[in-house]
Amino acid sequence: MTDAVADAGSDVTVLDDDPIAGVQLASLRDHTTTPEHFRHHAQRLGSILALRAIQGIPSERREVMSPLGAAAAIGPGATIVAVPVLRAGLGLLPGVHDVLPTALVGMIGLERDAETLQARRYYFKVPPLDGAWVLVLEPMLATGGSASDAVKALDAEGAEQVTVLSVVATQQGIDRITSENPGVRIVTAAIDERLDDNGYIVPGLGDFGDRLFGTPH
Repeated sequence: MTDAVADAGSDVTVLDDDPIAGVQLASLRDHTTTPEHFRHHAQRLGSILALRAIQGIPSERREVMSPLGAAAAIGPGATIVAVPVLRAGLGLLPGVHDVLPTALVGMIGLERDAETLQARRYYFKVPPLDGAWVLVLEPMLATGGSASDAVKALDAEGAEQVTVLSVVATQQGIDRITSENPGVRIVTAAIDERLDDNGYIVPGLGDFGDRLFGTPH
């Protein structure tokens, strides 16, 4: 597992030597993977990314009653909010809830203009974020525009820490997010080679949303 500081105040974690994450990523890349199995592997990878993203979160100790008596317990000491970027980010949400069942959920809708490759926000609804640790679920960090816009909006709502969870990223996308949003964290399964002329990541895995939901591209 590689941790690299991309910019002052920002950190990037690449799970490029995690074999469990690698198994999920390989299946997501495979062009023969069906939507059913694509959703399965996206969920598994979402769990892995979420666990890495909350390392360092404040803890809170409490007590629970087992059938035989009181037992010490520990859990997150801050509110956790998962914010999928519609629609592709929905593929990671079940995995986040598998390991963080109490995480609240917000939604942000960003649509990329096919000509300019710039993102336009069409929906934004989140719970109160004061002091919260927010996980932005954006599977493909291509130009980084959508994720960067999401981070700015969440910072403005008072989030304590914002971490972007990504399946595949480019260095270009990472650089944009970290330069525009000091203090943001990024956790990704891989950094790929480049963007093609249409703004898609190469080798990537195709259109994440289309493959997740089985819609034609």
